[in-house]
Amino acid sequence: MSMNVGSPSSSGEPDLMMDINTTPLIDVMLVLLIMLIITIPIQTHAVKLNMPVVTPPTQLEPPVVVNIEVDFDGTILWDGQVVQGKPDLEQRMRAAAALPTQPEVHLRPNKLVKYQHVAMVMASAQRIGLLKIGVVGNEQFVN
Repeated sequence: MSMNVGSPSSSGEPDLMMDINTTPLIDVMLVLLIMLIITIPIQTHAVKLNMPVVTPPTQLEPPVVVNIEVDFDGTILWDGQVVQGKPDLEQRMRAAAALPTQPEVHLRPNKLVKYQHVAMVMASAQRIGLLKIGVVGNEQFVN
């Protein structure tokens, strides 16, 4: 079998093309593919859980806050009153830790204080058992 390409036949007329036109078939295939994609449900990659709905308990009274300030020279102030050394500080911390609901301790160190003074206050609070302690006033250390 041979194929005559492009040259006119012996009768002078061009040869007929015997190929099938695949353009409509491709169009139908693409339409069917789009319909298949649309009808497939979207896969969600989530685990559906039925979680219980619980309202959080309302806090009736605001927490008690104890402010401990450490001045630039290492002086410690408990709610604005000067503490007379480490034994006095630890005695006040023991009294606060013994309360039924421990107060929040807000530790505010001065920007110029040595770290050893702040570390001593934090270590004493941890050793005595104060659970709610936080360092406040960190915006002064930004610059």
